[in-house]
Amino acid sequence: MTITLPSVRGKLKQDAPLAPLVWFKSGGQAEWLFEPKDVEDLSDFLKQLDETLPVWPLGLGSNCIIRDGGIGGVVVRLGKPFATVEEGGENRMRCGGGASGILVSSRARDAGLGGLEFLRGIPGTVGGFVRMNGGAYGREVSDVLVSCDVMLPSGDLQTLEAAELNYSYRHSELPEGAIVVSALFRGTPSEKETIQAEMDRIARAREDSQPLRTKTGGSTFKNPEGKKAWQLVDAAGCRGLKIGGAQVSEKHTNFLINLGDASSADIEELGEEVRRRVKSNSGVDLQWEIQRVGKKA
Repeated sequence: MTITLPSVRGKLKQDAPLAPLVWFKSGGQAEWLFEPKDVEDLSDFLKQLDETLPVWPLGLGSNCIIRDGGIGGVVVRLGKPFATVEEGGENRMRCGGGASGILVSSRARDAGLGGLEFLRGIPGTVGGFVRMNGGAYGREVSDVLVSCDVMLPSGDLQTLEAAELNYSYRHSELPEGAIVVSALFRGTPSEKETIQAEMDRIARAREDSQPLRTKTGGSTFKNPEGKKAWQLVDAAGCRGLKIGGAQVSEKHTNFLINLGDASSADIEELGEEVRRRVKSNSGVDLQWEIQRVGKKA
């Protein structure tokens, strides 16, 4: 059955390759890729969209494996129109869902607001790290989020207070299918030089410890309570382990990397093999932090 999609003011493309849009540089196509021009464009589209078509939001593609069979339905990518950051009054920053952590922390610095420096260390966009309670260097989004505006599958816009998300470690109770289009973060007044020094410290720490200059997806597994995932992976003898074109990073063992020609199947299979070896070695059942979406080829 042929389904006609609503007209849009943004960009709508059929059979769109997703590999160029994600950090792993692997995976299949989106049946449809929609980049809305603004919030109203997204709302109008969803209100008219056939409700049988699934919708999946994509940010910077830093924390996901797009399977080789691609994604059916519509992938919504919040691009440049949603990459906005401005002062929101009362020591707050209003950030679009497509804004990167680096942009948010930099604009907060310019406004003399501290407490948001850790966002510099999260590879992703506001929409993604609000959804998963992203964190780095001892802080997480639940520490600084005031509220967020989400677009429901119905096309209705809803404002949720931070407490309504019931945050826990790398998890929120965001409504099913909701897309975070903006968020309000709180900071604390601070000297710009002090904020910049902390951002520089985080940047150096990431560069020293993580394989940033490779095709990777960020932290692969959640840290089990009281333990570090990388230490469990290392103890299980997985440092440098390879399957196809995928490898466990030798620099940081909680990162998987694409050596150049890895399929998403290679990367996912490597992750599952790591989980098996860790379970056998330590009895710990590692949980994926990276999202794995789409169909297997």
